[in-house]
Amino acid sequence: MIVGTAGHVDHGKTALIQQLTGIDTDRLKEEKARGLTIEPGFAYPEVAEGVELGFVDVPGHVRFLHHMVAGSAGVDTVLLVVAADDGVMPQTVEHLQILSLLGLDRGLVALTKVDRVDAARRRQVREEIAALLAGTPLAEAPLHEVSSTSGEGVNALRERLWAMASAQRDTVVRGHFRFVVDRVFTKRGAGVVVTGTALAGRVNEGDTLRLALGGHKARVRGLRRQNRESEWAHQGDRVALNLAGSDVDRDLIQRGDWLVADALETPPLRRLDATLQLLDSAPSVKHWTPVQVHLGVGRYGGRLSLLEGQHLAPGESMLGQLVLDEPVHACLGDRCVIRDPAAGITLGGATVLEGDPPRRGQRRPERLAWLAALAECAAVTPLQLQELLETGLRLQSTGVDLDALARNANLELTALIDAVAALGGVTLPNRERTRVFSAEAIAALEARLLDSVATNHEREPSMLGTERGRLTRQAVPQLPEATGRQLIERLVACGKLVPHGPFVALPGHQASLGEEDEARWQRLEPHIAEAGFQPPRVRDLAASEGFAKESLDEARIREVLIACSRLGRLYQVRRDHFYPAATVAEMAAIVQALEREHGRIRAADFRDRIGTGRKLAIHILEFFDKVGFTRRIGDERVIRNAEMWP
Repeated sequence: MIVGTAGHVDHGKTALIQQLTGIDTDRLKEEKARGLTIEPGFAYPEVAEGVELGFVDVPGHVRFLHHMVAGSAGVDTVLLVVAADDGVMPQTVEHLQILSLLGLDRGLVALTKVDRVDAARRRQVREEIAALLAGTPLAEAPLHEVSSTSGEGVNALRERLWAMASAQRDTVVRGHFRFVVDRVFTKRGAGVVVTGTALAGRVNEGDTLRLALGGHKARVRGLRRQNRESEWAHQGDRVALNLAGSDVDRDLIQRGDWLVADALETPPLRRLDATLQLLDSAPSVKHWTPVQVHLGVGRYGGRLSLLEGQHLAPGESMLGQLVLDEPVHACLGDRCVIRDPAAGITLGGATVLEGDPPRRGQRRPERLAWLAALAECAAVTPLQLQELLETGLRLQSTGVDLDALARNANLELTALIDAVAALGGVTLPNRERTRVFSAEAIAALEARLLDSVATNHEREPSMLGTERGRLTRQAVPQLPEATGRQLIERLVACGKLVPHGPFVALPGHQASLGEEDEARWQRLEPHIAEAGFQPPRVRDLAASEGFAKESLDEARIREVLIACSRLGRLYQVRRDHFYPAATVAEMAAIVQALEREHGRIRAADFRDRIGTGRKLAIHILEFFDKVGFTRRIGDERVIRNAEMWP
């Protein structure tokens, strides 16, 4: 059990922990000189075998409020400290607000310095505290009157804390390892050491972790948990990791960095969809308000983007987006505090729902419904997970990116795949990522693919079919191409599409020319056939008397000739050189004869034999190379596949 203090400056938080544990958590020279906590301090007293208890002492001064937020990471029990002589003070209120925003709802209250006041003052401050806590998760928290000077009440508070630690159930360890760094230093003989809180998963000595931002890897050479040597640590532990590896450098790792398991490697996140909650005492905020965001141990500048309106009123919540000035690491359910950097006040908090959201369609009803479903599952349980996936499959017609969801929710991909199967969904895995669909969404997408193929058959009757990549871009442009191709192969496997090399067609489709193009081909064919080895250029055909009268331009005639080449009537040797199949077979026979006569085919001999210019002769030979009939060796050629034109 990790206990975190909260309260106004100089209300005796550090002194109380020292009385409870015998440990002074102020470690910095400046802290001891000023009698003021600046950085969070830690204490791990001996309790009983098998019982773990730790204390995090956070600063109370407003100037170090960001350290208070950082120190609260990983805390599960709050010790709210209020001095009897001062009573409830501004930082008491703000600390309580922050604790609530961070989701800390378990704790107790210590009324300190009671030796300085009389019974009436004690009653008065108790009433102030009761009024402050009314309506908060700590409303029923036990209150202990203590004095760190006389020792009054300290034993009773200690006994309660020790009993709470003994009664606490084992921490439920979930997901892959996540660790936020709050301190980095080097130790002689060990190297780089980082301390922080394990917020999820488990780490063992010898494991390899990576920096969430930057991807640099580090091996865990050794570790301590709760300030004791250990071979492992898990969610909820205060941990010191001794890191090793070629990527590890003292200057590389900074306070606020995250060390995570490989499975949680994500692109840098600058936009976070979140549930925004404004405090009752905060002023109204409008869309694009500049803010300071405290997430993990870091603080980041940014702006609030409101997704359900233009203003957020005090005490209200809304789906929104944190648009940050620098990249961060975050997962579903992470909580952060939002402050006004100019006024120096806490505005509210946010619960992270999803990182790297789509840039378009952020306010569409189905997108907002998905975010609302994520908000319901911020602390994922098996039942909620099933409900979340059911909602995602219903709302997202283009499927759910399961790899992204697994990383965002810090869950095993296999568990999500099993949950989808239980819902009757369809999983399409590939090298890039795994997408899942409802049966209805799959049917709709496949119908769109079939409709696109049918439309292409009508528009391009001479085509054998539609190339797979083109079909994906036409019918399902919002899907990754790899997923679109998987859908096409499903249709091929069930016989709804027929493959023709890189093309797919509807069963029974026969490539043919349209009526008008067929008529044009009948008029073009004599011109091309009579030309022999010197075909007319397309521009010459367009300028001929018959086609000039129809105002058929060069591009349209070229389309007809290309369509005929797809049907096997012509070969397109160059962009504007089309030969009838019989003429190409005749030229292939000349090539074979030249090889029989000379053992090699030379461009000059071929030119002389067909009676054209050298440039066209070389184009024809290069065509034979391209289709695999010949192979070029230096300036000569040999037959590679005589069976092509026997």
